[in-house]
Amino acid sequence: MALWGSLQVKFGLSYIAVIAAVLLLLNTYPLLVSEDLVFRSKETNMTGSVSVVVYSLAGLNRLNQENVAAAMAVVEETGLSRVLVTDSAGLVLYDTRETGSAVGKYTFYSEIVQALEGYDAFSCSYRDGAFRSRTASPVLYQNRIIGAVYAYEYDTEQAALLEGLQSNLLKLSAGIAAAVVLLSILLSRMLTRKISTLLTAIRKVRAGAYEHRTNISGRDEIAQIGEEFNSLTDRLQTTETLRRRFVSDASHELKTPLAAIRLLTDSILQTDQMDMETVRDFVTDIGSEAERLSRITEDLLRLTRLDSDLLDAPETVEVAPVLEQVMRMMSLLAQKKGTELTYRMEENCRVSATKGEVHQVIYNLTDNAVKYSGKNGKVRVELRHEDHDVVLTVADNGPGIPEEDLPKVFERFYRVDKARSRAAGGTGLGLSIVQDTVKKRGGMVSAANRPNGGAVFTVRWPEAEGGDHS
Repeated sequence: MALWGSLQVKFGLSYIAVIAAVLLLLNTYPLLVSEDLVFRSKETNMTGSVSVVVYSLAGLNRLNQENVAAAMAVVEETGLSRVLVTDSAGLVLYDTRETGSAVGKYTFYSEIVQALEGYDAFSCSYRDGAFRSRTASPVLYQNRIIGAVYAYEYDTEQAALLEGLQSNLLKLSAGIAAAVVLLSILLSRMLTRKISTLLTAIRKVRAGAYEHRTNISGRDEIAQIGEEFNSLTDRLQTTETLRRRFVSDASHELKTPLAAIRLLTDSILQTDQMDMETVRDFVTDIGSEAERLSRITEDLLRLTRLDSDLLDAPETVEVAPVLEQVMRMMSLLAQKKGTELTYRMEENCRVSATKGEVHQVIYNLTDNAVKYSGKNGKVRVELRHEDHDVVLTVADNGPGIPEEDLPKVFERFYRVDKARSRAAGGTGLGLSIVQDTVKKRGGMVSAANRPNGGAVFTVRWPEAEGGDHS
């Protein structure tokens, strides 16, 4: 069952079926046309010969054996196998056949009957390697039928030519059929070998071997599919690598606060007569770790929504009011850390997003800048128009970002200084959320170092309709 369902067998049988139909047509149509040509030729030649005989008898008022024989004596050889002349009653008066002559007998060949009724008749058949042709015409005297002339021809020469043509066509067809069968097998194998190679590669990748690549030669469509497959597996491998690292990092990030919570609770439970101040400190630390765990969970859920394209319908958002709201929130954190937070903004900066997304982007970038600018740091936030974009920049005067780390800062759970990041309470997901959120709305975000120290993050949103550059 698998054999008959294979693509190779289907292709092979399709080729063979098409060629078989062509060969069948080749072996029938020329023969039928040739037979028809022979029939027409026979009708023309025999009708002409019979007309000569009829013309020689046309001057007689009645037909008998004597006058018919005398008239036939002056008729040249017609090349016909047999010629009969009958009177109006169908009595044979003349017969060219010497052995088994029908003279003196009545004959009722269908052609003679039609001739005696006043019609010309002709029939021809091909069988047993010979053409058998019969024709008859009436003999008239003053528009009165006085007899009929019947001719018969048995031709094996043209039949032999037709059989030779048929034999040659059969030999040619056999050669073509053999070549087609061989060619169809080769072509189907070549085609299905490429498909089998691609199918094997798909099965390996499905089993988890994302590093597997297929090598299909040529420039046809299957080779192009192979190239697209390799491109797809490259993306799958990259995605799988990122997924595994993401799962590993997520597990590690979740494990750290959980381990701290467990350690603190075990310390409380296993320490007898612990003073209330120490218990309060331990419980405070447990709350901090629980809050950190909650932030990581919320960020992971937010990234999952972004990855799944579970976005709310966009609306036209005026960015300036959202920026002012974030600045009021962040000013308290900045004062607590001794950081100077300033901002400047232009009005009528509108983007196509949601207020929550804009708030998240501004908050994450500002929070990141305040945390890493350090004591006596300075953070500057600016919102402006630029060409047809709304541009948000968040700059600080902190230690900046090492050049080798700049391409990686938006990766999930990536930290330039891991110990310091955890101490600052970061989850390592804020910049990833910013990048994914902005990209989903057609924008882009970049990170760079400032010439005089510190880092600057730049967000570009496409300006929504209704934005004013004035």
